[in-house]
Amino acid sequence: MQSILDNESLIRISVFLGVFLIMACLEALKPRRSPSFERKKRWFANFGILILSAVLARLILPWVPISIALFAEENMLGLFNYIDFSSITSVILGIFILDLLIYLQHVVMHKLPILWRLHRLHHADLDYDVTTGIRFHPIEIILSLLYKMVIILVLGLDPVSVVIFEVILNGMAMFNHANYKLPDRLDRVLRLFVITPDVHRIHHSSIEDETNSNYGFNICWWDRLFGTYRAQPKLGHEQMEIGLSYFRDPTQLKLSKMLVQPFKSRTK
Repeated sequence: MQSILDNESLIRISVFLGVFLIMACLEALKPRRSPSFERKKRWFANFGILILSAVLARLILPWVPISIALFAEENMLGLFNYIDFSSITSVILGIFILDLLIYLQHVVMHKLPILWRLHRLHHADLDYDVTTGIRFHPIEIILSLLYKMVIILVLGLDPVSVVIFEVILNGMAMFNHANYKLPDRLDRVLRLFVITPDVHRIHHSSIEDETNSNYGFNICWWDRLFGTYRAQPKLGHEQMEIGLSYFRDPTQLKLSKMLVQPFKSRTK
């Protein structure tokens, strides 16, 4: 357990880069859908906003979730520090609780108009591939970090559970946003437990009731439990339209346009 905490940054970066490279290769070899736009331009903008978000988050927030978890543990803050869980139970419960609360955060991002303005940047990508999983507005990234930190502090979650959850979240974002066709039999089995690319792609449909489904990032059970699960898109994966019906201009894929998009009105 201690080795996980000691190598937290290295583990996160290694898993992120490893899964990204694997999924980027797989989607190039066996794409689920034919790309509609040049990958080079989209990738430049999507990576650009990732780097900008990371820099701004570090400048504005001097803490990261793991440092908050360690602070809570050292100072006996939060619910978990007053319940006699075994180490394994504490870690497993922490991962499941974080996943559920991130699912609920995602639902709220869609339901509250002011938050949807931020989150819709993620949905305004007109193609769907592994870099869509890193396309989030810097303000949304900062708000999400603050939300996680409050959860960790209030609950006193085990630092190891926080590290493992962050690693899983980063890796799954690359996996389930990939434009890769899993074998049908494997997809049917995996989607009983986790979010597969075919499950999450439906969430990026331009049809509104499909956009408002399949909110999960890691575990597939929350959507089934709360009635937000959809098995297949109406038009099929090859024919469905990716993105938002009111942001169809390809110039909006540029980094400069992405940064100001939350402050624009809907245009049809």
